[in-house]
Amino acid sequence: MAVPITLRGVEALREELKHLKSVARPEVVAAIAEARAHGDLKENAEYHAAKEQQSFIEGRVNELEGVLSTAEVIDVSALSQDGRVVFGVTVELINIDTEDTVTYQIVGDYEADIKLNRVSISSPIARALIGKEVDDVATVQAPSGAIEYEIVTIHYHG
Repeated sequence: MAVPITLRGVEALREELKHLKSVARPEVVAAIAEARAHGDLKENAEYHAAKEQQSFIEGRVNELEGVLSTAEVIDVSALSQDGRVVFGVTVELINIDTEDTVTYQIVGDYEADIKLNRVSISSPIARALIGKEVDDVATVQAPSGAIEYEIVTIHYHG
């Protein structure tokens, strides 16, 4: 199954993979070799920590390679700009109750980061927004109850 991802998202994953393979992996191999030189491996905390780190790195490398091999890269700027909320767009919203403004970009699961206002396409807010247009109201079912957002603007850029 293809995993949707933005151009920026795929570049970030490729950069992380490159770092893991060219920097992190060699560092942990050196740390394991150094820890082995300290003797008895059964009670060698540095050795066990380095082996655990190596396992994490290899797992992440495998995960990233899997995602990148099935990724469907979507160039947001090349999308049909028909005024509807679709994958990759940045949406400015107003919370109808509080009048707070918030901006989110709808991205793939592997690039979602709420601290950067990037929400996953599979999140409740993204699902409520998809297909809507400026001035439409989207109702999001949150743990605290329904929240209504009015769509102010839609930007088609990565």
